[in-house]
Amino acid sequence: MKRVAIIAAMAGELKPLIQCGFTKVPTSQKTVHLWRMETTGVEWIAACAGMGAEAARRAFAAAEAGGKLDGVISMGWVGALQENIYARNFLIPNVVVDAQTGERFILAEREKNTVLVTAAHVADESEKRRLAASYNADAVDMESAAVVRLAEMRDIPVCCMKVVTDEVGLKLPDLNRFIDKMGQMQMSKFLCYIALRPQYWAPLAKLGKASEDGAKYLSSAIFNFMNREVHDLNFVNQLGDIPDRYPDE
Repeated sequence: MKRVAIIAAMAGELKPLIQCGFTKVPTSQKTVHLWRMETTGVEWIAACAGMGAEAARRAFAAAEAGGKLDGVISMGWVGALQENIYARNFLIPNVVVDAQTGERFILAEREKNTVLVTAAHVADESEKRRLAASYNADAVDMESAAVVRLAEMRDIPVCCMKVVTDEVGLKLPDLNRFIDKMGQMQMSKFLCYIALRPQYWAPLAKLGKASEDGAKYLSSAIFNFMNREVHDLNFVNQLGDIPDRYPDE
């Protein structure tokens, strides 16, 4: 039986997917969460461990602890870096760039690239514009480059499936100050901070709704793929009929 890992940062990104028949798997690490499901010939392992490269590495390690992986999908929320990319747009990037090392991973050849850059921290508006200019990138996250690097080191097919939650100009508080060293969001501290700053209430509500809607669409796209007859796990080719930059309807 083939084993495929679906790796996200946050449980919220995976929630609609794991509600489709996944079973929780106990782990020895408090911040690492695993779920599994079987379809014909494939065991699917959904994993998350927090934000950032180190958390992504923990999730990857937990997913492959049960046996060799035959494929990996990096899924989740991203921030837009271009003015013409909007909340709820669905992306299947074919180029992933690590902003810390400058490494550039080509997942598939396309006439027009969709570039995802992985940064070490949550990017604010000025950092988004810098990343867009430096890498000609479309979106930013904090985990994909780590996941892609680990998959390529093992010669495992890998694909990124992302949905945009925040546009370039969305005015958000500095979220980095509320992320602990394990990549976990310190929600009580964050909510206390936000309660006294009403200027962030509307942007955060917009972010929350886009995140919820995006997770549902990602779940639908991945679940449909899971129920196909998977042969060679050539993700980029088999996902080709899912619309890139899915419009907000």
